[in-house]
Amino acid sequence: MSSGKYGPPAENPRSSAARTSLDFVMRSPGDAVGLRSSKRRGTRQSRRFQSGSSLPHSERARNLLTIRLMSVAEQKFPVAPPKDSVASSEVSLYRNVLKIKQEHELENLGISFYDGETSIQWSYNADHYFHAASTMKLAVLLGVFRQVERGELSLDAPVHVRNRFTSIVNQEPFMLDLGGDADPDVYGHLGKTLTVRELAYWMITKSSNLATNLLVDVIGIPSIQQALDELDIDGIRILRGVEDQLAFEAGLNNEVTANGLLKLLRLIAEGKAYSEKACEDMLNIMLDQQYRGGIPAGLPKAARVAHKTGNISTVHHDAGIVYLEDRKPYVLVILTQFPAESGRGTAVADVSRDIFNTLAGLMYE
Repeated sequence: MSSGKYGPPAENPRSSAARTSLDFVMRSPGDAVGLRSSKRRGTRQSRRFQSGSSLPHSERARNLLTIRLMSVAEQKFPVAPPKDSVASSEVSLYRNVLKIKQEHELENLGISFYDGETSIQWSYNADHYFHAASTMKLAVLLGVFRQVERGELSLDAPVHVRNRFTSIVNQEPFMLDLGGDADPDVYGHLGKTLTVRELAYWMITKSSNLATNLLVDVIGIPSIQQALDELDIDGIRILRGVEDQLAFEAGLNNEVTANGLLKLLRLIAEGKAYSEKACEDMLNIMLDQQYRGGIPAGLPKAARVAHKTGNISTVHHDAGIVYLEDRKPYVLVILTQFPAESGRGTAVADVSRDIFNTLAGLMYE
């Protein structure tokens, strides 16, 4: 895969067998909160401190940092960050997340983060399932490129554009509300053809529901699930296309977790989703995303984000790969759920900003 200023990361020179990652695990106020140092291969070791521990907060922070420094020394890492920076940043980020959740009256919030430059990982409620909304289109994109890589589908294959689909409930036919579809570039071709490549592009960049359902019909739900299974991606459940109202009323919805989407995006970012060429093609599509009110809104203007948003009346999500100059990218997934009457607000952008600021504060020579 090519590597430009914002391109996919180069291979890390550190041995994967000796590489250590820091995982801040934060799921809910009552769960364990602490640093976890784990080898990518071999036995995983974990040390956690309960948030209700009897030790004073400052002593717990020192203990956490000591554990981290011991692990770093064993793995011969570069010079560590300044004293207490990791532990104090963890506490600060956790507090900010809870504040954002409260201020925006969120019913649920899920976050998963991985930084390719430092191997730092952080998560909050990252295994909770949310209605996928349009983030499910990332799984469809993966399924499309699986078929292409297997030689079973061509990106230049023509697809007849029609507005008639079949519900997974009783095989009832249904049509999309084209007035609410975000992309006239697709429904303007009704009765004509568009290529698989064009449909994949509009599905991601303009979140076209029509393009999505056409591609789902082309490759099939089983192929999408097979792609997820082959790449060992848990936390993503794809049952159907979009706007299947009968299925929605029956509670048959596509669902995602922050960790599931993070795994999918990491594979793409690292060139490991079927082939480097497939990953490069998927990244180029995601980099053209037109809706930037989520993760990008919390970042400097120079940042580039390969991402996919997802919105319905009660959820607002964004999942993306963030490219900043002179460093490897980081992957961030933010899932939010709220009462329909409250609206989506800026929670995703606020979390994105806090993650960026925290990471910036941890950077060291």
